[in-house]
Order: sequence, then C-alpha cells, then structure tokens
Amino acid sequence: MGIALLVQKILKSKPMRAPDFWKNRGLVSTLLLPASLFHVIGGYLRQALAKPIKVTVPVICIGNLSAGGSGKTPIARSIAETLMTKGFSPHIISRGYGGTKQGPLQVNPDIHKPTEVGDEPLMLSSTLPTWVSRDRVKGAKAAIEQGADIILLDDGFQNPKLFKDLSLIVVDNNLGFGNGRVIPAGPLRENIRSGIARADALVLMNSNNTPSNPEILSLGDIPTLHAHVEPVTEPKPELEDNPVGFQKALNRKSIFAFAAIGYPQKFYTTLQQQGAVLKDTRDFPDHHQYSRSDLTDIIKSAEALGVDHIYTTEKDYAKIPVDLRNNIHCLPIRAVWDNPNALMKLLNRLTGL
Repeated sequence: MGIALLVQKILKSKPMRAPDFWKNRGLVSTLLLPASLFHVIGGYLRQALAKPIKVTVPVICIGNLSAGGSGKTPIARSIAETLMTKGFSPHIISRGYGGTKQGPLQVNPDIHKPTEVGDEPLMLSSTLPTWVSRDRVKGAKAAIEQGADIILLDDGFQNPKLFKDLSLIVVDNNLGFGNGRVIPAGPLRENIRSGIARADALVLMNSNNTPSNPEILSLGDIPTLHAHVEPVTEPKPELEDNPVGFQKALNRKSIFAFAAIGYPQKFYTTLQQQGAVLKDTRDFPDHHQYSRSDLTDIIKSAEALGVDHIYTTEKDYAKIPVDLRNNIHCLPIRAVWDNPNALMKLLNRLTGL
C-alpha cells in the first residue's frame, strides 16, 4: 500500500481503532510525518485566522490533545453536575460524533437513536441537558434560548469558532501522548506546546497526584487538577431496568466484556479491580454502532464460555436495543476529583461560586 493510500485510510476511517504505531516512533510513523506537517499547518492557520464569537453566557471547554481515550466526557459530566448543585443550568454541547444529525438539536433519549446523535450525547442526555451541533456557535445560542446559563463543550478544543472563557485539557497519566506525533503519524490532534498555550488548566487523570509521563512532567507551570474514574457505587435511576453489578456482585464472577471506546483495556482493568474474572473480551472501533449480529454473536460466545455475566460500558449500553438489555450489564463510571477545592477555585473565576 502506498503512503498516500495509507494516509487516506487513517484519516477517513470512521470509526477507527488507534493504530499500534501511534505508541512508538517506528518506520510507519516516520513515513507519515510529511502528512502530519500538513495537519499541523492547517490547524495553525485555522486558529490564527479565526474570529471566535462570544455568546452571552460563560463557555467551558473540556477537550484533549489526543484522539480519544483521555476521559473528557466523565469530566464534562462531573463539572455539569457540580454546577447544577450550585443552582446553575449548564447545557452540554457535543459534535455528535458517529451520528447523522447536524443540529443544533437537543437530545431526547426516549426519541433519538445513537446513529442519529452519537453514543456519548445519548448517554449524557439521560441526566443532563445535552445538544448535538456541528456548528458550536449555533448550538450554544440554541441552548441559551432554552435556558442554559453555562455552556459546556464536550470536546471542541481545536474548534476556534466559539469563544471559550475557560479551556481544560484532559490527559490520561498512563496513556500520555503516545509517540508524541500529530495525526496521522501519531495520536495528537495538534502540537503539544501550541495546545497547552491556549489552555487554562490541565486535568490529569489517574495520576495519584503524581505525573509519571515525561511529556506531562515537561509541560511547565500550567495549573493542574487531578482526577480519576470510579464505578458508580449504586444504580442510577435511568439504569433500573438493568441489573447493574458493582463490587459485591462482580467479585469472583466470570465475565465476558466488550467495548467500543478509545482504549478498551481501561474498562477491562476497572472490571478486574472490582473482582471480576475476565474470560474473554471483544474490542470494537471507538463509537462503533453495533448491529444485531454483533450483539447476538457476543451473547452466543458468552453462552458458549458459560460466563456469569456480559458487561460493557455505559456509553456502549446506550446503543443496545431494549430487547437485548436483559442479556447485558453495564458498569457506569464517574469522575472523582482528588482535590475538589481546586476545581471550585477554577470555576469561581467564571461563576462566583
């Protein structure tokens, strides 16, 4: 396969798995560096020539520098829930990756399908006002008309059209920035330094308050908040029809697990930390839309192994047809702040909390 065809395949594959060569600077990554240069230049011009539009309420962007898997959606949900407890009416706006709707459209989990609005917006909409909008400015204005007094962008850090009052970059301490190269040679959406220069703070996930990745250690004096994800300790109301298993229910149970997220191993590790015994796993590309044959094959494979349960992520569970949910469990997770006061101090700049 020629280099041009390889680049085309990487850039146009939606959804996609993270290529193995994104983890190191081998031959394939090096051959793709010229294409990365065009990506960097295009991103730089996009930022330099943009005239961001400021709306009438504060806009908080929760983004990342890498392609998926950092934990930004749990952080966006946590910040939204924090603001709601303080009396605010935050609305989340997402591009709706994997969905067909252009928006602006407020997601209704009782009406919309994941093929229309994407899996993450559908999941978030069960508890939070959530919109999909390819045009972030139009999405923000539509949300404001419906009562939003704070806008949260789940992703959108690289989109320069909407003015951001506060920008947070989420980085997984264990994953870091892969090989440190820009798409398609690596997982980065842009150069690390240029991204950090536009950010107000870094949210470092799963660090135990200690950055371990060399690239993270070298980021300089940017304010850093620390957080991690934990399984929800009791069923959420929207999941009452699903016999969700937690610590006691999972302990020593044999599990068949599957996931369509950026880094499925993170989910599998969480299950094991709850005492589950993984008999088999199946990975799908991030944001994969499951067909009935996908799911029936998973159920048959699990039955053949004689496992106790089949488990998937909350995001994937939102895409499963209702009639198959009795066969599949999900493990919801939430972001937990290692120092909640640091988050409140940051939000105080915009809200006076």
